[in-house]
Amino acid sequence: MTRMRFILLLSLAALFASFACTRAQTLVVIHGADERYKVDILVVVAHPDDEAGFTPYLARAIYDQHRRVAVVFGTHGGSGGNSIGREHGAALANIREIEARQACAKLGITNVWFLDGKDTASQDVLNSLASWGHGENLEKLVGLIRLTRPEVLMTNLPSVFIGENHGDHQAAGVLTTEAFDLAGNPVAFPAQLAGDMRRNEMFLENLQPWRAKKLYYSDDTPDTEKFPITGPSYSVKEVSPSQKKPYWRIALEAAMPHLTQFPEEIQRVSKMNDAEIEKLMSDPHSAWWPEPFTFILGKSVVSGKPTDDVFAHVDEAPIDSATTAHQLCEGSPAKNTALPRIELGGAWLYFREFRDAHGLCTIPVAQVPEIGIKTGSTVSVPVTVFHDPAKSLELTVGAKVPDGWKVKSGAGKLSLPAEGITNFRVDIDAPTLTGEELKNAKLQDITVAVQADGKTIGELTLRVKLGATGLPQ
Repeated sequence: MTRMRFILLLSLAALFASFACTRAQTLVVIHGADERYKVDILVVVAHPDDEAGFTPYLARAIYDQHRRVAVVFGTHGGSGGNSIGREHGAALANIREIEARQACAKLGITNVWFLDGKDTASQDVLNSLASWGHGENLEKLVGLIRLTRPEVLMTNLPSVFIGENHGDHQAAGVLTTEAFDLAGNPVAFPAQLAGDMRRNEMFLENLQPWRAKKLYYSDDTPDTEKFPITGPSYSVKEVSPSQKKPYWRIALEAAMPHLTQFPEEIQRVSKMNDAEIEKLMSDPHSAWWPEPFTFILGKSVVSGKPTDDVFAHVDEAPIDSATTAHQLCEGSPAKNTALPRIELGGAWLYFREFRDAHGLCTIPVAQVPEIGIKTGSTVSVPVTVFHDPAKSLELTVGAKVPDGWKVKSGAGKLSLPAEGITNFRVDIDAPTLTGEELKNAKLQDITVAVQADGKTIGELTLRVKLGATGLPQ
């Protein structure tokens, strides 16, 4: 080897060594979460326009507390009515999505997502969960929580009251509660948490577990005296320091795009002067929002009192014991281990078990189960019997109904199979009321009594209100 060639080879070796060393010392940046989508509050509701139930508070949080907010809608609202145009079904859903995005944009909320739930006109949360595709949309909602990393979740109350009787509203509360508990679980929906192993991997999302600090509910019940509400309250009449107008006025302006649902009200308000609008919103019978606006604290993993400010203590470390669930709430019928026993079934039993499973022992529950139905329709009383799975059981079922009501089916002698849990229902036809009768209709009780071996094993009461209209039970 010539001297010149040897020197050349040494030079090349030195060059490659220098290059390798340089590469080894180059800092490789691993990206963190996309901060454009980090929010303080994630609101989850069922339909376009349901966000309006939260907008007086959201106006305060956005404009004067500089909080970031995103909204998730469970459905596109395709089975709702259209009071301004002829479009229905999928066409209406497309319109309502635009209305929802425009309404949110009025408050500066641009991060808006829709789940794939089907708008379901029913009072039964189980119908809604079935038609929404419960598991699939729960997974999607958990992913959105992990993407947006909210400190606070807000949604509808998962409970049954006259006035809060839409199964979709309750379904939004159910999914949000479940997602609140699951989003921080590192083994829940693991594909969302798996790291990206290949550049073009399409299924692994590379998110991280996220534990929101608080979960708040809002309800639609018109009777504010129905139950004590424990949670923070905020005046909707207070004037925003930055916007120089009451929070209800900001919320009212944000509701204006929802013309398919409220054209008459929106067009009427649009023609009013400031004094007329002020008078309208000062009347508790016609105001769009209660004064004050009060939340129900559902869950919190940080310290503090239920009535503390929404963002109080959210910077603190979670209290481990705060996540304890799957314990029977005080007074739960499930504490009665004697068999046979009965419970009001269907959505009522589901919500009782749901409260036990998620530790929701302080949220409001109707003292007597209740429902509102259309006059002249049939009300069903679902009955669940817990009994010895090793043998069949004979029952005698009776129903006590108000004058003018008629037991249609389900009463009499029943033979149950040898199983631990059996469901049946008692159907009762309600009278048809008109005019003053309907106007003056009061709550009425239906009582179903069940006997086994000549002894009463339980009585179930359902309180019913008849109205001119109503969602199917």
